[in-house]
Amino acid sequence: MNHKIIDAGVASQIGAYSDAILVQPGLRWLYTSGTPGLTESGELPPDITGQAEIAWQHILRMLDKANMGVVDIVKATHSLIRAEDIPAYAKVRSRFLGDHRPASMLSVVPQLVRPEFLLEIEIVAAKA
Repeated sequence: MNHKIIDAGVASQIGAYSDAILVQPGLRWLYTSGTPGLTESGELPPDITGQAEIAWQHILRMLDKANMGVVDIVKATHSLIRAEDIPAYAKVRSRFLGDHRPASMLSVVPQLVRPEFLLEIEIVAAKA
């Protein structure tokens, strides 16, 4: 890993993420757009679990195409439209991230670009 976790003592009180990540100089960077749980054929599952699964599969595919993996994620931003979906979303997120703890931000927003989207995920990754 080309990153160093900076622990301020806040994240450990809240969830499975790091307070900050220090990235070493000279690395390649990958920034994704907000990624919804929409299939390539335009299908959208009606529930948060289905949409989260698809969104994370897209994230993994983008990482793979950049010759990166989950351990290269330094920051993840999660936008959900319903607070009650946080526990179900957290289970999916945990399954995809495993023990990796990037810096993270989760916001509950009133609506995304399409009203049927329940979430969008955006990541920043860095690798030599």
